[in-house]
Amino acid sequence: MEKSVRILVVDDEERIRKLVRMYMERNAFEVEEAEDGKEALEKALADPYDLIVLDLMLPGMDGRKVCEEIRKTSEVPIIMLTASGDESSRIHGFELGADDYVVKPFSPRELVMRVKALLKRAQTNRNDVMTNELGQVLSIEGLSINLDSHKVLVGDVEVALTPKEYELLCYLVQRPDKVFSREELLRDVWNYQFFGDQRTVDTHVKRLREKLGHYSEKVANMIVTVWGVGYKFEVRE
Repeated sequence: MEKSVRILVVDDEERIRKLVRMYMERNAFEVEEAEDGKEALEKALADPYDLIVLDLMLPGMDGRKVCEEIRKTSEVPIIMLTASGDESSRIHGFELGADDYVVKPFSPRELVMRVKALLKRAQTNRNDVMTNELGQVLSIEGLSINLDSHKVLVGDVEVALTPKEYELLCYLVQRPDKVFSREELLRDVWNYQFFGDQRTVDTHVKRLREKLGHYSEKVANMIVTVWGVGYKFEVRE
């Protein structure tokens, strides 16, 4: 018998929890609820879930702190719910390890589609191991990526990336000089086929450049913006 997909829905508004629960259960997901950050963290650490839908503004411990604590021990997919759609809020959420951001008020159907996309991507990551002719290490001009341990080194220094930043970097590095549109990156890295905020891509690229640039501007500048199109990874002479 196939194991049920377990989702934790965290929001201090009962109306929103019930709405999300209804749509998730219609799609055969098993749902549990938490109404504040403390309860959410206790549940997430005690019994692993397949995905967490996490409100940003919670009483007591807010969603950012919950996400940060969960990321210390788990890479469970996390979708942040927030009433704020500004770039700084999204960047901070992604920096702490959120995989996606949904702004209130949201479409429950779109949220379900985003959940399915994240679950599919997470399953693919568990089943597929990226390889190349060099084995499990990608090494280009001062940048090294160990595909087994998911460690990224700039020179001899390890760079801490969120799971999605890591996926995006690997995707671009393994296809040097190929230009990808934001739509293509949403489809292939986020697994969004018919929806998705293209600013999500821009936010991740910005954070990725900042983190790499802290150790090497040369490595950071290998992620090139192709104006009017998208992004590519370019090894310059």
